[in-house]
Amino acid sequence: MTDTTFDFDTLATARKLRAAGIAREHAEAQAEAIGAAVRASRDDLATKADLTELETRLTVRLHGVAAGIVATVIAAALAAVVALINLLPHAAP
Repeated sequence: MTDTTFDFDTLATARKLRAAGIAREHAEAQAEAIGAAVRASRDDLATKADLTELETRLTVRLHGVAAGIVATVIAAALAAVVALINLLPHAAP
């Protein structure tokens, strides 16, 4: 995945928790825990560019699969036509 520049503001989070009535020690501990979780998972986050690249690769792959299916269906249809022609009685010269 692409490196993301995403920062989690633990001070602002602790202040919001304090404003909501959470004790200072608890607010700071919760903000630090959330910040640690965000930092640990940051590398697993996909960016819009990552998703666009994936969409392009999947579209190309899907078109290849579709082309293969069409080719197989055409080959099977031609084989069936040839088999049916061979079943027809042949006219004598």
